[in-house]
Amino acid sequence: MRRESSTVIALVGGVSRGLLAGLAESPNVAVVLPQPADRVSHPPPGHPPAQPASSSTAPEPPRPGWEHGALAMQEAARRRATYVAVPADPLAGVAAAWRAMWDVAAGPDAAARFEEAAVEALIAWRAKQFELPDYYLVIASPADTATGPDLYVGPMRAARPHRVAVAVTAEPAEAAGSPGLASTISLLDTLRSLPHGPWWPPLDTLLDAARHFYAGGLAERQQTPV
Repeated sequence: MRRESSTVIALVGGVSRGLLAGLAESPNVAVVLPQPADRVSHPPPGHPPAQPASSSTAPEPPRPGWEHGALAMQEAARRRATYVAVPADPLAGVAAAWRAMWDVAAGPDAAARFEEAAVEALIAWRAKQFELPDYYLVIASPADTATGPDLYVGPMRAARPHRVAVAVTAEPAEAAGSPGLASTISLLDTLRSLPHGPWWPPLDTLLDAARHFYAGGLAERQQTPV
């Protein structure tokens, strides 16, 4: 369980540049932007930094799905603000694989890909590479009619209803990068009204709940503003 004084919130869903810019203007909110993947460099303790690959070397293997969000969460833990908003999540790869698992077009291998992503994330979590944020805030638009499976509003919200909230933004100008004052104010109100509740269960418990969660009937929950 995290014990920092700040409240770390992972923003998922339709997170626009304008919304992040609006949040960053609040004196109570720090926004942590994840580093581009090509700038990440963190060798294990006792190992020298990796040298840049030459044209004759093989390309680096793809980074695990948890790593991008984990690094952002580590940076968020160092910030000192009432709220620290992070548009990244160590479980992003798990969430994408879980959604794909329910897509018939993804084929029978989709379940195996979910298991791979889940095992990678679980190993990293057990090695203390990341902790889950205090809250997940799913950003939705009134025009968004997507009702597909969603790890956050599905099994994670079922496990800890107080730790997953949905915020509906209202201004289409945000898509072009403008701050969207009304949506920013609404989002700040949502942050201030986040309820207290039990901490997350162990990650292996959450992942097992996702395996047994029926993804149907999420439309109403996905589109409910808070």
